[in-house]
Amino acid sequence: MADASNDIESLYVYGERLSEAKDKSQNVEDYKSIIEAARTSSIKARQLAAQLIPRFFKFFPALSGSAVDAHLDLCEAEELGIRVQAIRGLPLFCKDTPEHISKIVDILAQLLIAEENVERDAVHKALLSLLRQDVKASLTALFKHIESVDEPVTDDNLRERTLIFIRDKVFPLKSELLKPQEQMERHITDLIKKSLQDVTGAEFKMFMDFLKSLSIFGEKAPTERVQELVEIIEGQADLDAQFSVSDGDHVDRLISCLYMALPFFIRGASSSKFLNYLNKHILPVFDKLPEERKVDLLKNLAESSPYAAPQDSRQILPSVVQLLKKYMPRRKTGEEMNFTYVECMLYTFHHLANKAPNATNSLCGYKIVTGQPSDRLGEDFTELYKDFTERLSCVEDLTKATMKKLTQGMGQQNKSTGTGVSDEEKARIQNATTGLRTCNNILAMTQPLHSKSPSFIGDKRINLSWNEAVKTVAPTNSAGGKRPADAVKGSSNQSNKRGRGVNNQLVDRAFEGLSYGGRGGGSRGGGQGRGWGRHSQGQGRGRGYYR
Repeated sequence: MADASNDIESLYVYGERLSEAKDKSQNVEDYKSIIEAARTSSIKARQLAAQLIPRFFKFFPALSGSAVDAHLDLCEAEELGIRVQAIRGLPLFCKDTPEHISKIVDILAQLLIAEENVERDAVHKALLSLLRQDVKASLTALFKHIESVDEPVTDDNLRERTLIFIRDKVFPLKSELLKPQEQMERHITDLIKKSLQDVTGAEFKMFMDFLKSLSIFGEKAPTERVQELVEIIEGQADLDAQFSVSDGDHVDRLISCLYMALPFFIRGASSSKFLNYLNKHILPVFDKLPEERKVDLLKNLAESSPYAAPQDSRQILPSVVQLLKKYMPRRKTGEEMNFTYVECMLYTFHHLANKAPNATNSLCGYKIVTGQPSDRLGEDFTELYKDFTERLSCVEDLTKATMKKLTQGMGQQNKSTGTGVSDEEKARIQNATTGLRTCNNILAMTQPLHSKSPSFIGDKRINLSWNEAVKTVAPTNSAGGKRPADAVKGSSNQSNKRGRGVNNQLVDRAFEGLSYGGRGGGSRGGGQGRGWGRHSQGQGRGRGYYR
């Protein structure tokens, strides 16, 4: 105890002499003694050393290496109190010697894996202090622990803690930290782009949500800035990679990325690369895709189609018409028709055909005159027109019959439930309501197509059925990735699950034979419910698939 007291007393003497000295460099032996005290057995002496080492650090540049090493030993001490005191002192090493910021931020980032709350809180406060001092150098050092092409990260736990710190502490303070605004927003954008070589779907969505919030990508941003965001998404979707339908991770990533890009197409960014990749690689193998992903793909394609360029529309139309014919029966065969598929593809067909109308002459037998050689008016496409319009008529008959069943089913449901409606019954009514919207949309889109020279719908008069549903049902995920369950589930499956009691059986019989296709509650975006394994240039590293 006497030795410990002497150590503490000596440290106070060294500290006082250094504080009072006008030329502190003359007291080098006092500072050396303080550094040596960091390795004594006395807890209080080491705590005091943790305060004094950074306080006088700037006056002894020749001892900087030994001073930092001694302080780092204190950061790794067994005693929590010593560690916390040492962590709090780390920013002081940079107060008057900013050239040390990168090194100290690197050290603090490694301490983010601390398990004690008070210790981790000290690390957070120290990092924020350095971010306020030099945001550019601090961010650069922090992002090295996430991942870049040059320095692959080997500690996934450290990487995750760094991501959490950036998400929870840095991103919310962007307006305070990112100054000068445009310069620092560009810097953090570049850091994020370098970190996207190996991310999960949830991580990518987090980064994209942050980038969207920056002023350089705001509503007033020029088209080239918006296009930059689309190019980031295109890179994540691996649109330059060879496609294999058996690569489920790539399929999910592609569909989620297309969904994420939709708002930027609306703002004028080009959808060309996405649409051409779909046309070349995905639509030809559509039937081989997992069932639950087909409807997501078609919905994303439908919502992208209004923003397709005329040349892209002309190139994609043959694949869309071929797929449309596959799901529009020519005659009633007793097989179910997938109403959601048909709604999606009719919507896509209208918007693409509106951009390249005469392309439909050789695809559907129309006679649209534009005065261009591509009109092909001298060729006989009578059989194509007959086939296409017969399919339209069959779709209309099936749709009207379905509407009748849905209306009858809803009427029986209303009579049997009275005033007390269970959550299950509300969901069934919502499903039927969305089903009716789907049917109404189909009829609105088939009717103009019977003309020899139809006018294609290229405006917003058709409100896709699932978008209607989103307005009336609260989203299940604030991150925006999941759709609420909607009526595009196969009703024939519902009748097996819900056939309890006479009243339910009556409604189920009204719904028998109807098929809306897809898994209505599936996620089209990359949110919390669906993501993809971390990947590097298309090669997964087994981080797992979020379900």
